[in-house]
Amino acid sequence: MTVVAATGLKHVRTEIARACRDANRDPSEVTLIAVSKTFAANSIEPAVAEGQRVFGENRVQEAKAKWPQLLEKYGGVELHLIGPLQSNKAKEAVGLFDAIHSVDRASLCEALVKEIDKQKRQPRLFVEINTGAEAQKSGVLPQDADAFLAACRDQYRLKISGLMCIPPLDEAPGPHFALTAKIARRNGLGLLSMGMSADFATAIALGATHVRVGTAIFGTRPKSVI
Repeated sequence: MTVVAATGLKHVRTEIARACRDANRDPSEVTLIAVSKTFAANSIEPAVAEGQRVFGENRVQEAKAKWPQLLEKYGGVELHLIGPLQSNKAKEAVGLFDAIHSVDRASLCEALVKEIDKQKRQPRLFVEINTGAEAQKSGVLPQDADAFLAACRDQYRLKISGLMCIPPLDEAPGPHFALTAKIARRNGLGLLSMGMSADFATAIALGATHVRVGTAIFGTRPKSVI
């Protein structure tokens, strides 16, 4: 696994740099989030040792089980929550994560602002847009995004930094990335969490500032989850 993580990370970094050149963008504008969900700490550590400092997890409980020792050992590591967040986990999420990519409903906004005020800790917040209007996915529908973002700002007093999307598996990702970028522009948001292992080059071409890459770095995911 050490070889997989180290080799995969180098390859992904090279591909990100190439995609940025093709898009006439500075590679420093794109943050690689190494998606470490379902991988144990000893599988993640080689990537940290290679200098990777931004990691993505899907579940609060899984992250709590494996990250405290790594955070103590390595400095400057950022944790991003990229999976759905239950409102009753907001306290733990605000305390652990540096960014939350899945803000998508009023009850979660209320829970987050309460914990941000209480803990005096401000993770970067992304609103998730359900660009494909998929019933099985969380996220705000595109036609509701402007009103939701206004409510985040005016009603809930939440500072939203950007948007996140996950295109449908059976559709070309480009139009979904373009739609998310359009919503972000008209709402004055500078960050775009778009693109995964199979499509991050397309996302970069369409303005992604954060790409979420797991399999291309760590290999096939184990079936068991911590």
